[in-house]
Amino acid sequence: MELTVDPSDPLPPYEQVRRRLHDLITAGALADDERLPPVRQLAGDLGLAAGTVARAYKLLEEEGLLLTRRGAGTRVRRSAGAGPRGRLLGEQTATFVARARELGFTADEIRRAVDGAL
Repeated sequence: MELTVDPSDPLPPYEQVRRRLHDLITAGALADDERLPPVRQLAGDLGLAAGTVARAYKLLEEEGLLLTRRGAGTRVRRSAGAGPRGRLLGEQTATFVARARELGFTADEIRRAVDGAL
């Protein structure tokens, strides 16, 4: 897994990490149940604060792409069901959530918007 953070990118480092991991997961480059590096290790590798990587992991957990369990670490988790339709829905949802976060919306605001649309 190759991750880098570009200091000249206007996106905050946590969002760069989140977006890259999201892309790797949805493209299938990271397999379901694959273990990711611990927060502190990845932060050290990228020259970031541990809180920055923790935030990226947390956002991906909220999107349903990661699952963190004490003792088992953080693992890739595919959401939105199996098959092409489920993957498509998961990818579209993740894209929407990422864009909404870029615009500054909170998880609660995003959930209310989705609930309202349904």
